Order: sequence, then structure tokens, then C-alpha cells
Amino acid sequence: MSHRPTPPDLAPGAKPRPVTRGDEFVFAAAHLEHGHITSQCDGLVDAGAKLKWIFDPDPQKAAALHAKHPTARLARALDEILDDAEVRLVAAAAVPCDRGPLGCRVMRAGKDYFTDKTPFTTLAQLAEARRTVAETGRKYAVYFSERLHSEAAMHATDLVARGAIGRVLQVIGLGPHRLGKAGRPAWFFEKERYGGILCDIGSHQFEQFLTWSGARAAEVTHAAVANHTHPDKPELEDYGEASLVGDNGATNFVRVDWFTPDGLGIWGDGRSFILGTRGYIELRKYIDVARDPAGNHVYLVDERGEHHLPVDGQVGYRFFGEFILDCLNRTERAMTQAHAFHAAELCLRAQAAARRLPARG
Repeated sequence: MSHRPTPPDLAPGAKPRPVTRGDEFVFAAAHLEHGHITSQCDGLVDAGAKLKWIFDPDPQKAAALHAKHPTARLARALDEILDDAEVRLVAAAAVPCDRGPLGCRVMRAGKDYFTDKTPFTTLAQLAEARRTVAETGRKYAVYFSERLHSEAAMHATDLVARGAIGRVLQVIGLGPHRLGKAGRPAWFFEKERYGGILCDIGSHQFEQFLTWSGARAAEVTHAAVANHTHPDKPELEDYGEASLVGDNGATNFVRVDWFTPDGLGIWGDGRSFILGTRGYIELRKYIDVARDPAGNHVYLVDERGEHHLPVDGQVGYRFFGEFILDCLNRTERAMTQAHAFHAAELCLRAQAAARRLPARG
């Protein structure tokens, strides 16, 4: 594919470099229930962190991560990690309903916590985490991978911050996923444990809305969920949608689902649409359907014309280095605690407000 030259003001900046080395920032990985833990660890290690410990109650899960990080040590119990004064951070991807309590235990042990999304399955867990952060001064960080580990999404974050499309009026987030039902663990189909579709994969979309719109708070104006085609798994929600209005007047529509067909060359055609007062952006994060199997396509239209910005391999993932420095310096450059918690609250409130749609299987 040929592309016109990218205007300099729309081009990515320099890719981030490691911010630490050696033993300057030591972390551990524990409770490895979701595969996202591999990407969480990779991001931290690429930014200069050292993975010292790995723990999971299932030795096979621990061994699988250890094979990728053979210099790490296998812990016999979580306490072995929490008792190690050298460990500054615990990264985890526990069963969703266990993430909040685990984070509070980690923070009370004097360490920062980096959990896979969704960070909570109940408002009570969120309230306890807020209290624990206030009491301990530790960080409860969340791996919102669909922005933080997407070069297209991170470049869009920069473009919006530069004012490339003016003031953001609306964000539309589409988060389709492939179900892969046969390979899912039992908890995946138990609503009390996974939290519901808006709480789970919808959490990505609410975080992106807050980031790109600049809203500090938002109200859920509509939410709905359904189990359209899986009567054998009655607690599964295979479809969800929601609408928000931010405190600055920006609006948001979210659609998430488990209906990615087998013919797609990736697990999901995740897209985002950001409408501004002077232009708009479309992100084709993981694939450009029937055109390019590579992801990280940014399409931007402004008063100058139409711009296709293929940024795969050009942006990197600065969140991880910024987060390491935040942990070391007690700053909030990568993501504020208030932002992470409010994104979590929105997904919980949307889930609670959702009406059940009739099945259309």
C-alpha cells in the first residue's frame, strides 16, 4: 500500500526507551489467571523493570510464564513475594472477582499493584480499594490494554492532546471479541466472578472515553446487555451497549460483544471513532479488514484533507516507563489514581443499570 507523506504535526514522536535497568525497579507477577499477564510483564520488562518472582496456585500457569522469563524465581506462596522488601510492585491477572481483594492485600503489604482489567466486579470492592489507597499511599493501577498497549490508541491520545481535531464532542468505542468458548475457564461463564460484559471488556471503552474527551466524570444514560445465542451458558452476556454523558458535555457510545466470526484474521476488529470540532479520527487498532492484516491504522480528517497514519512499530508503549517512574517518584504522569478508579466506577454503574434484552439467536 502507498501512502501520502504524513504532515509533520501528525507524525509520531520518538519511541520511548527503558527508564530503569538492573535492580532499580523490581516487580513480581502473581495470580496468572488471564493471558494479559504476559503483556503486563512484557511491557514492564521492556521499560527496564526486573521480574524477580512468579507465583500462581496452579504450577502449570506459573511454569508457562516462567518459560518466558526464566531468570525469575518461582514463589511457593504469595507471602514469599509480599515479604520481599526489594519488590516494589505486584502485577496480577486474577479471576476478576478476586482482583480487588488481592490489590488491597498487596497495598497493605507496602507494595504498588498493577491489575488486569476489569479491576473490580462490585462497587464495594472499589470503595475498599479507595480506602486502602488513602490509608497506605500505594498505587492501584489498571492495565487498560486497548489503549495502553495499542500504538494507534496511544498516538490518538497524543493527537487529541495536541488539539489536532479540536475539542472532542463524542467518542464511539467498538470492542468485539472472539469467544473461543471451548477454551474458556469455568469462571468466564459465571457472572458473579467475571462481572458482566460491560464491567469486563466494556471497561476499556469507558477508560478511553474519559481520556480522549477530557471528562472527569460521566453519567450512564443507557445500558443494555443480552445473551443472544448461548442458552447453554445462561450467565454469559455475549452483547452489551451503553451511552454516557461527560461532565463537559461530551458523549460516548460503547458496543462490546463476543461475535467475532472465524473468518476474521484477528481476535477482534476493535475500532474507535473520535469526533472533534475541527476533525475526526478513526482507529483500526488490530486489522484493516480485507486491506491490511497489520493493525495500528489511524485515519484522521481535518480541514487540510484526509490522512492515513499507519503507525505500527512507530509509537511504542510509553505507559510502562511512565508508570515505573510514577512508582519510584510517587507521581501520576502515566495515569492518575482518580482516572483509573472513575473508569472502573463507570463500568460497574453501567453494568448495574443495564436492562436485559431478549435473545435473538
